[in-house]
Amino acid sequence: MKVLVLNGPNLGRLGLREPDVYGATTYAQLADRLRAVGTELGLDVDVRQTEHEGEMTTWLHEAADGRFPVVLNAGAWTHYSIAVRDAAAQLNAPLVEVHISNVHKREEFRHHSHISAIAAGVIVGLGVDGYALALRWIADNATTQA
Repeated sequence: MKVLVLNGPNLGRLGLREPDVYGATTYAQLADRLRAVGTELGLDVDVRQTEHEGEMTTWLHEAADGRFPVVLNAGAWTHYSIAVRDAAAQLNAPLVEVHISNVHKREEFRHHSHISAIAAGVIVGLGVDGYALALRWIADNATTQA
């Protein structure tokens, strides 16, 4: 089963950006780890990151058309992008929302997600381990084969 792991703005700077909040793991290390977890679980994991909202919506459309489950860390778009939310709402396979930090312990504007209401589940504040947990849940619960 193919699974898209989609990351929004600034997540390509993991390991450099606010390591006290996001940890020391680099984006390349995260991507390698998730592909390895995918192999272990029998998943074909495609890890992507973009700074461009239109590219993210295109990837979500691709997932909808391919009936692929998605692990989504939309970054800041989580809190204000109706376009990303509307593209994610078109998915017909499970969507798991992931945030590295505990957004509920941070600034007030981070407390609201436009994605959570349409996600099968939300993993918040468990660092980069949250992504692997999302993949494990998808492996155990998604019935869509692509």
